[in-house]
Amino acid sequence: MCRWIAYVGDPINLDDLLLKPQNSMVGQSQHAQRSLYTVNGDGFGVGWYTGTRTPGLFRDVLPAWNDENLREIAAHVRSGLFLAHVRASSGSPIQRTNCHPFRHDNWLFQHNGQIEDFGRLRRRIDLEISPDLYSSLDGTTDSERIFYLALSLGLADDPSGSLARTVFRIEALAREEDIKAPLSMTAALTDGSRLFAVRYASNGDAPSLFHSLNLHALRECHGGSERFPGKGCVILSEPLDDVSQHWTEVPNGTFLTIEEGRVSSSAFVPGEH
Repeated sequence: MCRWIAYVGDPINLDDLLLKPQNSMVGQSQHAQRSLYTVNGDGFGVGWYTGTRTPGLFRDVLPAWNDENLREIAAHVRSGLFLAHVRASSGSPIQRTNCHPFRHDNWLFQHNGQIEDFGRLRRRIDLEISPDLYSSLDGTTDSERIFYLALSLGLADDPSGSLARTVFRIEALAREEDIKAPLSMTAALTDGSRLFAVRYASNGDAPSLFHSLNLHALRECHGGSERFPGKGCVILSEPLDDVSQHWTEVPNGTFLTIEEGRVSSSAFVPGEH
């Protein structure tokens, strides 16, 4: 399973989360603690916003721990909204276009999990994607197809509902193919102002997901540094340190919305609503 992190709040340097914490994202690319795979070395990516509508994006197939360009960029880019991901492939080729996050217009999307027996479902899922969007698909992953199907089903206007419809359709296709427990996912997505996250699995056993509602934990990760701002939210696959009080686990079947400094949660129930 992959590992990912999403941050929204007052601007910080990317390396404050990607490199410096005790259990940083780059550290998780080698030594993940809450994953079936301890090594996530099949590429990485980071997407960030700095005042323009379209986010910046840097992805590569090198392991995150072995890429000097990532360290350089992370030390000098400052952002109040960014996503980052380290990849452990579930079967799709190791290539840049298969690295997360995925970008379309002002949206970013990243995912951990899989569509079971994706090879059997891929063509049918592709046919569900809007023809106007299909030509923008770059890679071969199940994750990118989840994103583009959600875009096709109204992501821009209804993030939670579009994902619920996306999962509903994938599960319906899987039932027709007699595929059991077809989907597991945690995902982060953003339009450049709002941040959303979801944790869901068809069988109830979703990959881990946590959040922190303030930056006190991050300050402690960095020796109490007061350079961290007081407002922000981190959502991530696994905690940045081993202090359990710093982190709240997101229950399975939950959709999170972070907007204007407020965090709200709602039940995530697949359906055509």
